This record gives sequence, structure tokens and C-alpha cells, in this order.
Amino acid sequence: MIWNSINGRVKPATWLLVLTCFCIGHGKPAWSQKLTDSQALDLIVAAVQQTPDADVQAALLEGMLQGLEGRRNLKPPAGWAQLQQQLAASNESQLKQSAQRLAQMFGDSAATETAFRIVLNRNATTDERRKALAALTAQRYQPLSAKLIELIDDPELQLPAIRATSVLPTKNVADQLLKKYRSLDLAAQRVVVETLATRKDFAAAMVRGLNSGTINTQDVPTYVARSMREIAGKSFVDAYGEVQELKQDTAATIKKYKSMITPTALAKADAGKGRMVFKKTCGACHKMYGDGGSVGPDLTGSNRANLDYLLLNSVDPSGDVPEGYRTVIVQTIDGRVLTGVIAEEDNQRVILKTVDNPRVVIAKDEIEFRKVSPKSMMPDGQLDQMKPAELLNLVKYMQTTSQVEAVK
Repeated sequence: MIWNSINGRVKPATWLLVLTCFCIGHGKPAWSQKLTDSQALDLIVAAVQQTPDADVQAALLEGMLQGLEGRRNLKPPAGWAQLQQQLAASNESQLKQSAQRLAQMFGDSAATETAFRIVLNRNATTDERRKALAALTAQRYQPLSAKLIELIDDPELQLPAIRATSVLPTKNVADQLLKKYRSLDLAAQRVVVETLATRKDFAAAMVRGLNSGTINTQDVPTYVARSMREIAGKSFVDAYGEVQELKQDTAATIKKYKSMITPTALAKADAGKGRMVFKKTCGACHKMYGDGGSVGPDLTGSNRANLDYLLLNSVDPSGDVPEGYRTVIVQTIDGRVLTGVIAEEDNQRVILKTVDNPRVVIAKDEIEFRKVSPKSMMPDGQLDQMKPAELLNLVKYMQTTSQVEAVK
């Protein structure tokens, strides 16, 4: 809701201003009524108009942007036209940018065309271009679709442009991604693989890429392979092979690894090399010492010094998945299939955290169906893929008490 997005962004004095505006317009205290989003927007616009404090204005506008994220075709709130003119004349670039993004959400064609020009303008700042690209993608601005392949060659916009192809697909765009695949760095290749697993026609392109050797099977993480098996079925399994599942008894597997990870073996291991193993194997989803992804739990404060705890959660990640980290599969009415964990949810939208994108906003009226998988996004059998030295180095790193320098 709009209120929740603003709460915590503004000072008590700002709330007093907002509440005063409400009382002037409605004659009753705001806390005595349950406001609709429309009423809340009218109230916030009035507050922004009446405060001379640029920081307060910025906080309120950012709250509006957060609260409306993922929604389209919105009716402008009362007073918006006047406020837009007021902000356009401001000397504060942040206020101008926020007003521009809000105007797009409210269907202002001039603001949308300006955003499109910003995306294509290499002299604009990276932040401006990325925000404009994100806003246009959220709007489903069709003229952008014809430029996405071109934008993939722009280092500043490469990753969001790849992701946008799934939201604004054009004919043969998945095959165009395959043509570029080998020329991309590893991070971009990972985003391409993720993106190809979001639509049935894209998934068919991944199968073609696997069969032709453009995409190697080791380029497809297990969590993506599970999604692909759901979307493409037998054709994917034929090209990729069986998706690995845990076949051994958990207790026996843990016993095997404990026999390898002895104090003597750990003493010879290299935590710096283990950090590199962590980055490659775990870092896409987990943070440690502030570095890494945010799909799974932050491991910095976990019980990782305990070898039994470490092995149990690595060998059988789906054995006890906390509710907040259960895998959710969402299919949208336009054919995308997204896999992640729920970051936020309200009555208007769902926000997923995926491995390559920490914030995917989906309006609830665009969801065809969703289901919760009993499987963790963390793949089974990861330790089986490691050489003994890599395993020992990883465990040595996981048991450190402070960050160490990475060693290649």
C-alpha cells in the first residue's frame, strides 16, 4: 500500500504536514479513516505542494514511486498537473527525475517519450538511463522492444536490456540472444540463461542452444534446469540430461563428507581459494560479509562453524525450508514464468527475488497462476560437483570469522 511505502522514509514533522493536509480537505483526522490508495495519493500530492523542504518532497515522491511500482495505466491524483509543473521548474535533479517517472505511471506520453530519449542518449548518466529503461519496461512501452538487442551492446544497460526482452518480446529475439551468447561475459551469459527460462518460446530457443552447443549444460544452474523442465518438458531433458536430484540417503552422504573434512585436511585448506568457490557456487543467492546475492539467507551470522549444520543444509537444502525462502513459481498472463522467493506482497502486487534480479515486481492482476514448490531454490548435489580440494577450501572459508582476501 502507498502508506507502507512512505512510512519510515519521512520525519514525524512530515507526517504532521500530511495529516494537516488531510484534515483541511476532509475535516476529520486521517487516523480516523481507512484511506484508499486514490485518497492517499491525493493527500501526498497536496503535502508535496505545500512543503518548501526539498528533502521532504523527495521522500514523499519516492514513497509514491515505491508504492506504485509494478502498476500501470493509473489515473493521475488530484492536483498532479499543477505539482508536475512545479517540480519541472525545480533546481533539484532528484525531484525532476521522480516527477518524470511518476508522470509516466500516470500516462503522460510526453514524459514517456522523454524517458525513451534518455535511454538512447549515451551522454545521460548511467543512473538516469537505467531508471528510464526500468520505467519503460514496466510500462510495456512497445517502441523500446525494437531497441533492446542494440542496447545489449551497451555496457551500461546490458543486463537490464537482456531481462527486458522477456517483458517486451519480439519475433526471433530469443534466437538473437543465442547469437550474442558466446560474445558475452559470464555475468551476461547467466542473465541470458535465466531469461530464456521465462517463456515457452524462449525455452525452446534454449533447447536449440543446448543442442547446437552454443550453451553448455554446465552453464544452466540446477534451479534454472528445474524451471526449464517445467516449461519445456522432454525436449529440455533430452538436450540437458536428467535434472539432478538427491538420490543418496542424507545421513550416509553427510557421513561421507565428514570423513573427508577432517581437522588435518582443513588445516591444509586455503580460505582465500574457498572464497572464490563460494562466489562461484553460493554467491549468486547468499551474502557473506556483505558480498553476494540476497535470494537466500545471509550466511554471515549463521551457524556455519558447525560442520553438521553446514553439511545438512548443503546436502539436503529442501529438508527444512523456512517459509520466507520457499520457491514460488509465477506465470503471468503474457506468458512469462518467473521463479524466486517472495520479497514483498500486498493486495496489488507481488515482488519476487530471483537469482539474477533482487526485485521483480508483478501486478496481481497480471498473474495467471502461482504455486509454491516443495523444493528449495538451492540445488541438491552441489557438493558432489566439487573436487575434494574445492570442498575443503569452501568449508575452511565458511568457518572463518572475518573476511579474507580472495585467491584465484
